Amino acid sequence: MDQVINCVIGAENPFDVDALKKEITNSMMLKHPRFCSLMVRDRHGREYWRKTEIDIDRHIIILNDSLDGDNDEDAVNGYLADLSVSSPLSTDKPLWEIHLLTAHKCAVVRIHHALGDGISLMSLLLACFRRSDCPDQLPTMGSSSQPKPRNSRRRNRLRELLNIAWFTLVFVVEFILRSLWVKDRKTTISGGAGVELWPRKLTTAKFLLDDMKTVKNAIPNGTINDVLFGVISAGLSRYLDHRAPNKLREGIQMTGVAMVNLRKQPGLQEMAELMQSKAGSRWGNKFGMLLLPVYYHKGLVGPLDYIKKAKTMIDRKKQSLEAYFSYKIGYFVMNFLGSKIACVLNYRIVCNTTFTISNVLGPGEEITIVGNPVTYIRANSTALPHAITMHMVSYAGRADLQILVAKDIIPDPKFLAKCFEEALLEMKEAAAEATSRS
Repeated sequence: MDQVINCVIGAENPFDVDALKKEITNSMMLKHPRFCSLMVRDRHGREYWRKTEIDIDRHIIILNDSLDGDNDEDAVNGYLADLSVSSPLSTDKPLWEIHLLTAHKCAVVRIHHALGDGISLMSLLLACFRRSDCPDQLPTMGSSSQPKPRNSRRRNRLRELLNIAWFTLVFVVEFILRSLWVKDRKTTISGGAGVELWPRKLTTAKFLLDDMKTVKNAIPNGTINDVLFGVISAGLSRYLDHRAPNKLREGIQMTGVAMVNLRKQPGLQEMAELMQSKAGSRWGNKFGMLLLPVYYHKGLVGPLDYIKKAKTMIDRKKQSLEAYFSYKIGYFVMNFLGSKIACVLNYRIVCNTTFTISNVLGPGEEITIVGNPVTYIRANSTALPHAITMHMVSYAGRADLQILVAKDIIPDPKFLAKCFEEALLEMKEAAAEATSRS
C-alpha cells in the first residue's frame, strides 16, 4: 500500500547539518540491510531487496525557507499534510529520507513501512539520541506490559482457556468478515476506497501523561490504552454531535484498526545487539491487527463511563488471540496467495472500518540529538483510505496525538483535537471527584 511513516522531531535549536550527517552515517540505521537496499521487482513482479551504496546527501533534504502557517506547529503540520498525498518516496534510492526544516527547528524522518513497524523504527531512531541528564547513555523506552496475576486454581485456569477459545473464535470470524464485505455504517467521518488520495489536514491533540494516569488510577486495573480509547470514544461522540446533531442513532459503532506489537518490546541496547548480529527474525513488521469498536453516545452518566466501556471491550480483546491470528492470516496469504491478494484484503479491512489508531511509547526522559535538546516527537502515517488516522507518541511526560484527516470529509480537525483534549480534562475532573469521595 506504499505506506510511509513520518516521524517529526522538534529541537530547541537549529540542527547542525554536518554533525547530523555524521551521526546518521555512523549510526546503526545504515548498518541495517533494508536501509541500504533498493526495493526492486523481478520479471514476475515480485519485490525483493538489492544492496546499494548510500549517498547521504540524497537522503538529507534541507529547507531553509519558512513555511506558511500561523506558527511553527501549524506550518510543520501543513507541510506533513502535503507530503502525505503528494510526495511518495523515490524508488531509485533506499526508502527513507530526512527533511530538515531549519526555520522551524525540526526534522521530518520519512520511512517506508516496508522497512519496519513502529516499535522497530522507534528503537532504531532513538539509538541516535542520548539522554539529556546523562549524555553517554541511550534513552530508555517505557514498557506497557503489566504483570498478570497468577492463580493456580484449576477452575479459574479452565475458565480462562474457555474465554480465550470463545473470544478468539468470535473476533477472528469478525476479522475475516471485515476483510470480505462487513463494514461500518456510513457517518460524517467515514472514508472509503480512494480516500487515501484526497487532500489532507494534520493537527495535534496534546495530553499530559500525569492526567492520563490520574484517570487510569480511577479505573480498577486500568491502562493508558483504556484511557486513550475512552478519550477517542468521547471525543468522536462530541464531534459527531457538532457535525450532525440528532442525525445519528444512539450506539452506532465506529470500528478502529489498531496495530499490536507481537514481539517482546526490546530495549535499545538489545536492539543494538540485534542490529549488529544477523539474527533478523525479530526485525521488520511483526504486528497483528485488532478491530476495536467505539460507539456514539449522546451522553452517558459520566465521563468515566466511556473508559469503563472501552476497558470492557479491550479486556475481551486481550483474552483473545485475534492479533496473533491476524498476523498469521497475513503471513499465510503473503506466502501462498501472493502480495497482491494480501494487499487487497488488507485494503478492504481499512475501507470497511472508520479509523486507524496506534500508541507508541517513546523515551520517558528528555533527550538530545547531536547535543541539541529534543522538544517533541510526533508520528503519523500515510496512504490509508480512512478519513481519520491517529497516532500517539509519548515523550518526557507528554503524549501527542497526531490526527491526519481527509479535509473534504473532516474540514475542522482542530475542533476534533479540542474534543479529545476536553474529554480527557473532564475525565480527570471526574476521576479526582471519585477519588476524593472514596
